[in-house]
Amino acid sequence: MNQDFYKALAHILTEERVLTDEPMKNHTTFRVGGKADYYAIPETKEEIRDTVRVCREWSVPFYIIGNGSNLLVSDKGYRGVMIQICRGMNEITIEGRTLTAQAGALLSSIAGRALEAGLTGFEFAAGIPGTLGGACVMNAGAYGGEMKDVLRYVTVLTKDGEFLTLGKDELELGYRTSIIAREGYIALEAVIDLKEGCTDEIKARMDELKERRVSKQPLEYPSAGSTFKRPEGYFAGKLIEEAGLRGYSVGGAQVSEKHCGFVINKGGATASDIMALITEVADRVERQSGVRMEPEVKRLGEF
Repeated sequence: MNQDFYKALAHILTEERVLTDEPMKNHTTFRVGGKADYYAIPETKEEIRDTVRVCREWSVPFYIIGNGSNLLVSDKGYRGVMIQICRGMNEITIEGRTLTAQAGALLSSIAGRALEAGLTGFEFAAGIPGTLGGACVMNAGAYGGEMKDVLRYVTVLTKDGEFLTLGKDELELGYRTSIIAREGYIALEAVIDLKEGCTDEIKARMDELKERRVSKQPLEYPSAGSTFKRPEGYFAGKLIEEAGLRGYSVGGAQVSEKHCGFVINKGGATASDIMALITEVADRVERQSGVRMEPEVKRLGEF
């Protein structure tokens, strides 16, 4: 550990919010991953800005993590700073039909608050196991809904250390992408436009989608959700099944027997197991169908 660098981080965040040699298996939904050199937990956008500034001044790599729901960290860990925007930045406020939330707010929490307020339009995101920040970066979507359907503004931190508010038309939201991702911005807060609805109907829709998830997805196992992006004109799960890979395993990692689009930690998997399985699945699907699938899961560290 570099004591001077640690002190610079602790000066911004306090020692209680700068962890060292932190096991990333405790912070990812795959429940795998080695130790990060530093794990920083800012609570304001200014603390995020200053933490990033210090990392750049010291030439120390950093990565922004939310709920760890779309991330595979190497067994060798991460040589740098994991900056967690989740538990320290999760405020949600509602005024009329407008909901404002910090980037660390869980999508499930936002959906719950919208339900309480009788606001409809966010039901699609209730079961996505991630934070608002990640959802804005990747234009998260499910069951016919996407973030681009509800976002009005997103406030970001630019590479120059400036706060910038982008309107819906400036976000360039596409399938699992945005200008936030392409420019390396950090999502800090978003304003969401919803519509007045019937609480009973909103709850019924959320319950319906929950039942569909429970019945069709392997929620009982650690995973990162859908492992591959949807290839244009195809469904990833169907391609994987047609390649004969349902239930195929590498170590403790397995193609889910319940839904082939999910790679799961069946028990005792390592990040290397999961990475090897993802690669094998992509290779065999390409040989079978000629379609090259791209992982949706972000990989971090040395594999």
